[in-house]
Amino acid sequence: MGQIREGARFGAWAVYGVVGLAVLYLIGAFAFGGAGWISAPFRGEAENRENTVGSGEFRQTTYEEFFDLCAAVQNAEGTIQALQEERKAASETRTTQIDQSITALKATRIESVNAYNSKAAQEHRAPFRDKDLPYRLDATAERTTCAN
Repeated sequence: MGQIREGARFGAWAVYGVVGLAVLYLIGAFAFGGAGWISAPFRGEAENRENTVGSGEFRQTTYEEFFDLCAAVQNAEGTIQALQEERKAASETRTTQIDQSITALKATRIESVNAYNSKAAQEHRAPFRDKDLPYRLDATAERTTCAN
């Protein structure tokens, strides 16, 4: 019976020794920066998730930015159409002014379309584009539809 008790005592010390070494290893890992290396895969996933989700302010601003850019394109189209209507009955001097304004508005419209398409293609912004907005705007289209 004494030998069994002595064997159990030896086994318990062996288990305590292994647990103690594991605790010492963990303390050393955290104390000397090894925890950063050990947890790198988990931190990387969390960092990617944080970059994708972004802050609430970034999400809201990006979401509204797509609508603002699409509305800017539509505003330019509406102004161009109004100027073309006005041009039909305008004097020669006013026709020249209208032509210059239309040219400037067409350039502004193309800039807005390019800005929208550029931001829609950015990986960190694309998830925040509303599902009803088009994926891309067409610079050659006469009319732009922002919401389906």
